[in-house]
Amino acid sequence: MKTNKPTTPSRRHMTGINYRDFLTASSPFKSLTKGGKRGVGRNSFGRITTRHKGGGHKRRFRLVDFKYDKIDIPAKIETIEYDPYRSGFIALVCYKDGERRYVLAPKSLKVGDEMVVSETAELKTGNRTILKNIPVGSFVYNIELKPQSGAKIARSAGNYAEVIAHDAGYAHIKMPSSEVRKVLDTAWASVGEVSNDEHKLVVIGKAGRSRWMGRRPTVRGSAMNPVDHPYGGGEGKSGRGMRRAKTKWGKPSGKGQKTRTPKKYSNLHIVRRRKVGKRK
Repeated sequence: MKTNKPTTPSRRHMTGINYRDFLTASSPFKSLTKGGKRGVGRNSFGRITTRHKGGGHKRRFRLVDFKYDKIDIPAKIETIEYDPYRSGFIALVCYKDGERRYVLAPKSLKVGDEMVVSETAELKTGNRTILKNIPVGSFVYNIELKPQSGAKIARSAGNYAEVIAHDAGYAHIKMPSSEVRKVLDTAWASVGEVSNDEHKLVVIGKAGRSRWMGRRPTVRGSAMNPVDHPYGGGEGKSGRGMRRAKTKWGKPSGKGQKTRTPKKYSNLHIVRRRKVGKRK
Protein backbone atom coordinates (compact mmCIF):
# COMPACT_ATOMS: atom_id res chain seq x y z
CA MET A 1 0.00 0.00 0.00
CA LYS A 2 1.04 3.58 -0.65
CA THR A 3 0.81 6.12 2.17
CA ASN A 4 1.23 9.89 2.02
CA LYS A 5 2.89 12.62 4.06
CA PRO A 6 0.23 14.28 6.27
CA THR A 7 0.16 17.60 4.44
CA THR A 8 -3.59 17.91 5.21
CA PRO A 9 -5.85 16.16 7.77
CA SER A 10 -7.44 13.93 5.10
CA ARG A 11 -4.07 13.15 3.50
CA ARG A 12 -2.86 11.70 6.82
CA HIS A 13 -5.13 8.65 6.58
CA MET A 14 -5.44 8.36 2.79
CA THR A 15 -3.93 5.24 1.22
CA GLY A 16 -3.67 3.94 -2.33
CA ILE A 17 -2.27 1.09 -4.37
CA ASN A 18 1.30 1.37 -5.66
CA TYR A 19 0.39 0.60 -9.26
CA ARG A 20 4.01 0.74 -10.42
CA ASP A 21 4.61 -2.58 -8.66
CA PHE A 22 1.91 -4.36 -10.69
CA LEU A 23 1.13 -2.61 -13.98
CA THR A 24 3.31 -2.80 -17.09
CA ALA A 25 1.49 -0.44 -19.48
CA SER A 26 0.25 3.12 -19.06
CA SER A 27 -2.21 3.27 -21.98
CA PRO A 28 -4.69 0.67 -23.28
CA PHE A 29 -4.66 -1.28 -26.55
CA LYS A 30 -6.65 1.14 -28.75
CA SER A 31 -8.63 -1.32 -30.86
CA LEU A 32 -10.02 -2.97 -27.69
CA THR A 33 -11.40 0.27 -26.23
CA LYS A 34 -14.42 2.44 -26.85
CA GLY A 35 -15.87 5.67 -25.50
CA GLY A 36 -19.43 6.45 -24.56
CA LYS A 37 -21.65 8.42 -22.25
CA ARG A 38 -22.05 7.07 -18.73
CA GLY A 39 -25.53 6.48 -17.39
CA VAL A 40 -24.85 8.16 -14.00
CA GLY A 41 -27.79 6.30 -12.43
CA ARG A 42 -30.45 7.55 -14.88
CA ASN A 43 -32.79 5.55 -17.11
CA SER A 44 -33.86 6.34 -20.69
CA PHE A 45 -36.29 9.00 -19.39
CA GLY A 46 -33.50 10.74 -17.45
CA ARG A 47 -34.97 9.77 -14.09
CA ILE A 48 -32.74 8.63 -11.23
CA THR A 49 -33.01 4.84 -10.80
CA THR A 50 -29.80 4.39 -8.77
CA ARG A 51 -29.03 7.11 -6.26
CA HIS A 52 -25.62 8.55 -5.39
CA LYS A 53 -24.15 8.31 -8.89
CA GLY A 54 -22.93 11.11 -11.13
CA GLY A 55 -19.92 13.14 -12.22
CA GLY A 56 -16.54 11.49 -11.95
CA HIS A 57 -13.54 11.30 -14.23
CA LYS A 58 -14.01 10.48 -17.90
CA ARG A 59 -13.35 6.79 -18.66
CA ARG A 60 -12.51 4.63 -21.65
CA PHE A 61 -14.26 1.27 -21.73
CA ARG A 62 -12.03 -1.80 -22.24
CA LEU A 63 -13.62 -4.74 -24.08
CA VAL A 64 -12.84 -7.57 -21.65
CA ASP A 65 -13.46 -11.14 -22.82
CA PHE A 66 -15.61 -13.12 -20.37
CA LYS A 67 -16.76 -15.70 -22.94
CA TYR A 68 -13.31 -17.31 -23.41
CA ASP A 69 -14.44 -18.98 -26.64
CA LYS A 70 -10.95 -19.54 -28.10
CA ILE A 71 -10.58 -23.17 -27.06
CA ASP A 72 -7.25 -25.08 -27.17
CA ILE A 73 -5.30 -22.04 -28.46
CA PRO A 74 -2.43 -21.02 -26.13
CA ALA A 75 -2.04 -17.33 -25.30
CA LYS A 76 0.85 -15.28 -23.94
CA ILE A 77 0.47 -12.40 -21.47
CA GLU A 78 1.72 -9.16 -23.03
CA THR A 79 0.75 -6.52 -20.45
CA ILE A 80 -0.96 -6.10 -17.07
CA GLU A 81 -3.16 -2.99 -17.11
CA TYR A 82 -5.53 -0.87 -15.04
CA ASP A 83 -9.25 -0.86 -15.86
CA PRO A 84 -11.33 2.06 -14.51
CA TYR A 85 -14.53 0.00 -14.70
CA ARG A 86 -13.41 -2.82 -12.38
CA SER A 87 -11.41 -3.36 -9.20
CA GLY A 88 -9.16 -6.16 -10.52
CA PHE A 89 -6.41 -5.66 -13.10
CA ILE A 90 -6.76 -6.84 -16.70
CA ALA A 91 -4.21 -8.54 -18.94
CA LEU A 92 -3.70 -8.14 -22.68
CA VAL A 93 -3.13 -11.62 -24.11
CA CYS A 94 -1.96 -12.59 -27.59
CA TYR A 95 -3.23 -15.95 -28.85
CA LYS A 96 -1.10 -18.16 -31.08
CA ASP A 97 -3.27 -17.22 -34.09
CA GLY A 98 -2.35 -13.54 -33.57
CA GLU A 99 -5.62 -12.28 -32.04
CA ARG A 100 -5.37 -10.07 -28.97
CA ARG A 101 -7.96 -9.87 -26.19
CA TYR A 102 -8.31 -8.45 -22.71
CA VAL A 103 -8.95 -10.93 -19.90
CA LEU A 104 -9.28 -10.54 -16.15
CA ALA A 105 -5.79 -10.94 -14.66
CA PRO A 106 -5.33 -13.47 -11.85
CA LYS A 107 -3.04 -12.91 -8.90
CA SER A 108 0.66 -13.73 -9.49
CA LEU A 109 0.33 -13.73 -13.31
CA LYS A 110 3.30 -12.01 -14.99
CA VAL A 111 4.18 -10.74 -18.46
CA GLY A 112 5.49 -13.63 -20.56
CA ASP A 113 3.41 -16.31 -18.80
CA GLU A 114 1.14 -18.52 -20.88
CA MET A 115 -2.49 -19.51 -20.39
CA VAL A 116 -4.90 -21.75 -22.27
CA VAL A 117 -8.63 -22.47 -22.33
CA SER A 118 -9.06 -26.23 -22.69
CA GLU A 119 -10.84 -29.21 -21.16
CA THR A 120 -7.42 -30.83 -20.78
CA ALA A 121 -5.66 -27.69 -19.47
CA GLU A 122 -3.03 -28.05 -16.76
CA LEU A 123 -4.30 -26.88 -13.36
CA LYS A 124 -2.17 -23.76 -13.01
CA THR A 125 -3.03 -20.12 -12.33
CA GLY A 126 -4.74 -18.43 -15.28
CA ASN A 127 -5.72 -21.61 -17.16
CA ARG A 128 -9.40 -22.26 -17.76
CA THR A 129 -11.18 -25.61 -17.82
CA ILE A 130 -14.52 -27.24 -16.94
CA LEU A 131 -15.42 -27.62 -13.26
CA LYS A 132 -15.54 -31.41 -13.62
CA ASN A 133 -11.75 -31.44 -14.04
CA ILE A 134 -10.97 -29.13 -11.11
CA PRO A 135 -10.23 -31.03 -7.86
CA VAL A 136 -11.89 -30.34 -4.52
CA GLY A 137 -10.14 -27.59 -2.54
CA SER A 138 -9.06 -25.58 -5.59
CA PHE A 139 -9.61 -21.83 -5.82
CA VAL A 140 -11.36 -20.61 -8.97
CA TYR A 141 -12.65 -17.31 -10.39
CA ASN A 142 -14.56 -16.19 -13.53
CA ILE A 143 -17.10 -18.98 -13.00
CA GLU A 144 -20.00 -19.64 -15.37
CA LEU A 145 -23.46 -20.44 -14.03
CA LYS A 146 -24.40 -22.22 -17.26
CA PRO A 147 -22.03 -23.76 -19.82
CA GLN A 148 -20.89 -21.28 -22.52
CA SER A 149 -22.81 -18.40 -20.89
CA GLY A 150 -19.72 -16.39 -19.96
CA ALA A 151 -18.08 -15.76 -16.59
CA LYS A 152 -20.43 -14.36 -13.94
CA ILE A 153 -19.11 -15.27 -10.46
CA ALA A 154 -15.98 -14.15 -8.54
CA ARG A 155 -14.73 -11.31 -10.74
CA SER A 156 -13.89 -8.56 -8.20
CA ALA A 157 -10.40 -7.75 -6.92
CA GLY A 158 -8.97 -10.46 -4.65
CA ASN A 159 -12.07 -12.66 -5.02
CA TYR A 160 -12.17 -16.40 -5.50
CA ALA A 161 -14.56 -19.29 -4.94
CA GLU A 162 -13.65 -22.75 -3.64
CA VAL A 163 -14.67 -26.08 -5.15
CA ILE A 164 -15.80 -28.12 -2.14
CA ALA A 165 -17.56 -31.15 -3.72
CA HIS A 166 -18.58 -32.97 -6.90
CA ASP A 167 -21.96 -34.71 -6.89
CA ALA A 168 -24.46 -35.98 -9.50
CA GLY A 169 -23.30 -33.79 -12.38
CA TYR A 170 -22.86 -30.68 -10.23
CA ALA A 171 -19.89 -28.99 -8.60
CA HIS A 172 -20.52 -27.45 -5.17
CA ILE A 173 -18.94 -24.00 -5.07
CA LYS A 174 -18.37 -21.94 -1.93
CA MET A 175 -18.90 -18.34 -3.08
CA PRO A 176 -17.06 -15.24 -1.82
CA SER A 177 -20.27 -14.42 0.11
CA SER A 178 -20.00 -17.79 1.97
CA GLU A 179 -23.01 -19.18 0.06
CA VAL A 180 -22.60 -22.77 -1.17
CA ARG A 181 -24.16 -23.27 -4.58
CA LYS A 182 -24.48 -26.09 -7.12
CA VAL A 183 -23.18 -25.34 -10.63
CA LEU A 184 -23.25 -27.76 -13.56
CA ASP A 185 -19.83 -29.41 -13.75
CA THR A 186 -19.68 -28.78 -17.51
CA ALA A 187 -19.51 -25.02 -16.85
CA TRP A 188 -16.10 -23.35 -17.16
CA ALA A 189 -13.97 -21.65 -14.53
CA SER A 190 -10.47 -20.17 -14.33
CA VAL A 191 -7.92 -21.47 -11.83
CA GLY A 192 -6.59 -19.03 -9.24
CA GLU A 193 -7.88 -15.81 -7.67
CA VAL A 194 -8.42 -12.31 -9.04
CA SER A 195 -5.53 -9.82 -8.91
CA ASN A 196 -5.28 -6.61 -6.83
CA ASP A 197 -6.19 -8.14 -3.47
CA GLU A 198 -5.06 -4.90 -1.74
CA HIS A 199 -8.08 -3.09 -3.19
CA LYS A 200 -10.13 -3.65 -0.01
CA LEU A 201 -7.46 -1.92 2.11
CA VAL A 202 -7.66 1.44 0.30
CA VAL A 203 -8.78 4.36 2.50
CA ILE A 204 -10.51 7.01 0.34
CA GLY A 205 -9.55 9.73 2.82
CA LYS A 206 -11.66 12.65 1.57
CA ALA A 207 -15.00 13.41 -0.06
CA GLY A 208 -13.39 14.80 -3.21
CA ARG A 209 -11.77 11.49 -4.03
CA SER A 210 -15.20 9.84 -3.94
CA ARG A 211 -16.46 12.47 -6.39
CA TRP A 212 -13.62 11.65 -8.80
CA MET A 213 -14.94 8.07 -8.76
CA GLY A 214 -18.46 9.22 -9.66
CA ARG A 215 -19.92 8.73 -6.16
CA ARG A 216 -22.25 11.49 -5.03
CA PRO A 217 -23.07 12.25 -1.37
CA THR A 218 -25.24 9.83 0.61
CA VAL A 219 -27.66 11.28 3.17
CA ARG A 220 -28.55 9.23 6.27
CA GLY A 221 -32.21 8.29 6.53
CA SER A 222 -32.30 9.48 10.16
CA ALA A 223 -31.31 12.98 8.97
CA MET A 224 -34.38 13.21 6.69
CA ASN A 225 -37.98 14.19 7.34
CA PRO A 226 -40.67 11.53 7.97
CA VAL A 227 -42.08 12.11 4.48
CA ASP A 228 -38.74 11.19 2.90
CA HIS A 229 -37.65 8.10 4.84
CA PRO A 230 -39.00 5.59 7.41
CA TYR A 231 -36.21 6.69 9.81
CA GLY A 232 -36.97 10.41 9.39
CA GLY A 233 -38.18 12.93 12.00
CA GLY A 234 -37.85 12.97 15.76
CA GLU A 235 -36.56 15.62 18.13
CA GLY A 236 -32.81 16.09 17.98
CA LYS A 237 -30.59 13.20 16.96
CA SER A 238 -32.75 10.07 16.88
CA GLY A 239 -32.13 6.44 16.09
CA ARG A 240 -34.14 4.58 13.50
CA GLY A 241 -36.89 3.87 16.04
CA MET A 242 -37.83 0.43 14.71
CA ARG A 243 -36.74 -3.12 15.25
CA ARG A 244 -35.66 -4.03 11.71
CA ALA A 245 -33.65 -2.11 9.15
CA LYS A 246 -35.53 -0.79 6.10
CA THR A 247 -34.68 0.89 2.84
CA LYS A 248 -36.10 4.25 1.81
CA TRP A 249 -38.99 2.33 0.22
CA GLY A 250 -39.75 0.19 3.28
CA LYS A 251 -38.10 -3.02 2.04
CA PRO A 252 -35.94 -5.08 4.47
CA SER A 253 -32.21 -4.39 4.33
CA GLY A 254 -28.99 -5.61 5.95
CA LYS A 255 -28.27 -6.69 9.52
CA GLY A 256 -29.06 -10.36 9.08
CA GLN A 257 -32.34 -10.03 7.23
CA LYS A 258 -33.21 -12.19 4.26
CA THR A 259 -33.59 -10.02 1.17
CA ARG A 260 -33.53 -12.73 -1.51
CA THR A 261 -36.78 -13.34 -3.44
CA PRO A 262 -38.46 -16.29 -1.64
CA LYS A 263 -39.53 -18.11 -4.85
CA LYS A 264 -36.54 -17.26 -7.04
CA TYR A 265 -36.07 -19.87 -9.78
CA SER A 266 -32.46 -20.62 -8.82
CA ASN A 267 -33.14 -21.28 -5.11
CA LEU A 268 -33.00 -25.02 -5.71
CA HIS A 269 -29.29 -24.70 -6.57
CA ILE A 270 -28.40 -23.16 -3.20
CA VAL A 271 -27.03 -25.77 -0.80
CA ARG A 272 -26.30 -23.35 2.05
CA ARG A 273 -27.37 -19.72 2.28
CA ARG A 274 -24.83 -16.97 2.77
CA LYS A 275 -24.00 -15.80 6.27
CA VAL A 276 -24.97 -12.16 6.74
CA GLY A 277 -24.33 -9.51 9.36
CA LYS A 278 -21.25 -8.72 11.40
CA ARG A 279 -20.23 -12.33 12.08
CA LYS A 280 -20.13 -13.46 8.44
